[in-house]
Amino acid sequence: MITVKCFARYRALLGFSDVQLPAAPTLGELLADPRFQALPKDALLAVNQTFADRTAPLQDGDEVALMPPVSGG
Repeated sequence: MITVKCFARYRALLGFSDVQLPAAPTLGELLADPRFQALPKDALLAVNQTFADRTAPLQDGDEVALMPPVSGG
């Protein structure tokens, strides 16, 4: 299983703070799940606390984090 954690406004947008999903070969394939349909394309993605892109490979037991882009000034 893969643990997916949503942070900040993505909790409300997706309707959950964390969810367990069956392992997928890549992060992109995992995010193809209909539960992530509302996830913006500019979301920051991390696998096991390291920033990643949608081509990142996944394996059973990984943790994925979904975070909105950060802005400031």
